[in-house]
Amino acid sequence: MKIRSVTLGSVATNCYFLIQEATGETLVIDPADRADVIGRKALDEGLRLKAVLLTHGHGDHILAVNDLKKTFGIPVYAAADEESLLRDPDRNLSASLFGCPVTVGPDVLLRDGETFEAAGISLRMLLTPGHTPGSCCYYSEEEKILFSGDTLFCASVGRTDFPGGSSRELLRSIREKLLVLPEDVTVYPGHGESTSIGYEKKYNPYMCM
Repeated sequence: MKIRSVTLGSVATNCYFLIQEATGETLVIDPADRADVIGRKALDEGLRLKAVLLTHGHGDHILAVNDLKKTFGIPVYAAADEESLLRDPDRNLSASLFGCPVTVGPDVLLRDGETFEAAGISLRMLLTPGHTPGSCCYYSEEEKILFSGDTLFCASVGRTDFPGGSSRELLRSIREKLLVLPEDVTVYPGHGESTSIGYEKKYNPYMCM
């Protein structure tokens, strides 16, 4: 398995490509913006886009979703708890913060702890409310990788001052769902550089709160 990324949009969101090396089948995680850039990267690298995975529904993570879905005919996965926010351009902030109202209708709604397979890749969805009510992370136990969206960053955590946010829920999600994972799990966040569970347990100042 390979991981590639591009940083897109006005707030530098990480869009990840999770690639099955044997087949080139690829999952796109959080297509923040510029479907043309994402599509061109797929073409240049011989990737076969098979699905979009969303960690949450804020505008800076979803602006390219509908164009990718239309162009490549691929399904969109998200937490069931996030569906209402994804469908509301006011609550998902795409209208107010990014001037581009976006409504996303997920094709596959996942439940907390559900294991699923897409593009020949097995992942488990971990519901981690706090940044939004339906924020989630995608975890591969076999590869020891976690896509944390805006729940957990390197030495930081996601904002909780947007509608539906809760600092208490966010910290509980991180402690109960993420910090219990093996310390050598690599964390790929929605913004900024990658980190590890072990590093965050030792050095993330929010874990002392």
